Amino acid sequence: MVTIGPVQMLAVEFGPDAKFAGKIIDELESLERFGFIRVLDLLFVRKERDGTLVGRDEQAEGLGTTVASLLGLDTRILREVEAMEEMADEGYPFGLSQDEIREMTAALDPGTSAGFVLLEHVWARTLRRVIREAGGVPVAEGFLTPEALGPVAAQIAETVRALEAAAAADTSKRDANRRLGRL
Repeated sequence: MVTIGPVQMLAVEFGPDAKFAGKIIDELESLERFGFIRVLDLLFVRKERDGTLVGRDEQAEGLGTTVASLLGLDTRILREVEAMEEMADEGYPFGLSQDEIREMTAALDPGTSAGFVLLEHVWARTLRRVIREAGGVPVAEGFLTPEALGPVAAQIAETVRALEAAAAADTSKRDANRRLGRL
């Protein structure tokens, strides 16, 4: 059986004047190279003035079929549904339903584009397992927007500064011990 980490659908809308310079793909590749995520699929679409969705030129060959199926853009039946169900956690009670994913494309304004990335969070494989083994059941997830973080931005910034200072001190201590032959 294949083990996969939590899978997330990230959907990002871009206005008609968006400038695609390849930086998003570069960052996804970097995160993948360091083992944080695995890009399972990627699809860029544009909504035409008449409401038709079309694949954008930025789409790499061979990508997009899984996301297109989730979005209802692909009429083919998903293959190996049973295999995917075996990989998924039972009772995963939150996330996006297929209807909600399809509603995202319907809600796009004409002339806008959207990127849909299906990500596996490789870093969370073991964390998800130990949470489940402890009897935990996820009840919510999501990235917090800057607006949601606004009321606690100062506290978060202070926490990040403290964590970075502690990490720097730990690195300095390890370096000193290494120089002294203690490691």
